[in-house]
Amino acid sequence: MARRRNGAVAAVAVLLAVAGCTQEGTGASGEASTSGGAALAAVDSLAVKGRAPRTGYDRDRFGSAWADTDSNDCDTRDDILRRDLTDVELGDDGCRVTSGTLGPDPYTGQDIAFVRGRSKVDIDHVVALSDAWQKGAGQWAPRKRIAFANDPLNLRAVDAGTNRGKGDGDAATWLPPNKAYRCAYVANQVAVKRKYGVWVTAAEKEAMKQVLARCPQQRLPTGGSPTEAPARFHAD
Repeated sequence: MARRRNGAVAAVAVLLAVAGCTQEGTGASGEASTSGGAALAAVDSLAVKGRAPRTGYDRDRFGSAWADTDSNDCDTRDDILRRDLTDVELGDDGCRVTSGTLGPDPYTGQDIAFVRGRSKVDIDHVVALSDAWQKGAGQWAPRKRIAFANDPLNLRAVDAGTNRGKGDGDAATWLPPNKAYRCAYVANQVAVKRKYGVWVTAAEKEAMKQVLARCPQQRLPTGGSPTEAPARFHAD
């Protein structure tokens, strides 16, 4: 069985994020850097509209789950697990993550053991697919929706129970219980919504500003994958 230790680098990255600090650079797996300017100022670049109906939303409209849009022969879920976990154990294929540690989980601040098949770790869409659908994604071309669903900028390994309680909440209706991570979390949402042109409601914009006003130096994440999946991908 292959083994990969990324503990030192990943632990520093998570601790910096939880503390609201900044970190420069983009990793090989496409994770975000924080060189995109002040997140608070970027909130004003987001269009403000009302939430559209959820009519027509289906997970399949964003393509099959965890598509290999970066063509590295590993699915997106395993890419994010390798990026966000420490002490990662890989299967013989070099892709499938069999165990590791999420330490700490950004949403709760707790360490969580990951074991394949008995996982308490989810991969969260920081901007939920349903939220995006109601704020512009329903009108996108299929390849843009597939890119959005698999963009490392929009994905985080997190505590499963907390993630499922989030549902499709936006910043006005849900924030991580770990208050130390809220600035980084909202900055991440701003970055994703600006990158893909997802609009915000008036209440959501106000909530974003309230959070980021407490950390005006919080940087805006950048990076991730292109906003259109390769031509071989399509969705219904």
